Amino acid sequence: MLKKELVDQISNDLSIHKQDIAVAVDIILDSMTEALVNDRRVELRGFGSFSTRKRKARQTKNPRTGIVMDIDERKTIHFTMSKSIKDALITEKE
Repeated sequence: MLKKELVDQISNDLSIHKQDIAVAVDIILDSMTEALVNDRRVELRGFGSFSTRKRKARQTKNPRTGIVMDIDERKTIHFTMSKSIKDALITEKE
């Protein structure tokens, strides 16, 4: 689902102007981004939680050239889904 589709769906469900919903979604995403940049966990109960993890520096081989490259340590975002989403996905498989 794209951000535009999310805005459209919320706007239809709540009968609120798309522009207002788009502003609210942008504020939410900006707040989540700021929290993650500052190494804070973002928890959306019933959905899941986002956190940052450090990926260690490592060496890898370029598959095209075979040259060994160094990759610096960096942050990545980790998502842990809630039990209700896990259960819904399992039920959908069956």
